Amino acid sequence: MDLTGVRWRKSTRSNGSGGACVEVADNLPDLVAVRDSKDPAGPVLAFGPAAWRAFVARTSERR
Repeated sequence: MDLTGVRWRKSTRSNGSGGACVEVADNLPDLVAVRDSKDPAGPVLAFGPAAWRAFVARTSERR
């Protein structure tokens, strides 16, 4: 997976105290990447845009 040019962003709900946060990169064509903010050199999950939209919609329903 080519992550050249990726721009990671952390949730605005992140409190900065080292909790369970993820970072998302959605500036790449046809790819949304997700990683653990505490382990930026660790593994990355990759989703197609439609799968990511479905995931976000489903998790937003549970609030």
